[in-house]
Amino acid sequence: MDIIEYRTYCLSFPGVTEGFPFDEQTLVFKVKGKMFSATDVDTFELVNVKCDPVKAIDLRERYSFVIPGYHMNKKHWNSIKMDEAVPDHLLKEWISDSYRLVVDKLPKKTQKELQQL
Repeated sequence: MDIIEYRTYCLSFPGVTEGFPFDEQTLVFKVKGKMFSATDVDTFELVNVKCDPVKAIDLRERYSFVIPGYHMNKKHWNSIKMDEAVPDHLLKEWISDSYRLVVDKLPKKTQKELQQL
């Protein structure tokens, strides 16, 4: 997956916005103001995704390209090293999981609004 495919996939979810809240290089994807993924637009070296803490550890043990979240809470975030051969279906699964984790923490009313989009 390249950065254009990554961006397109992240934007395919209901209610997603993109922006550069930290600096001019870090592209962040949010749902209702809550971040679920980020990457460096200049290098596309790492993709950060939110992850269930138990699953995060399992993924780090199973895949050499999954590491604790760079500049993130390492309990809840993983970084995927894009310089290795990361299967697209896995990256998409992890992005989807990240989006769902964030949506599940939103108020029920907001969740229903997203379902209608």
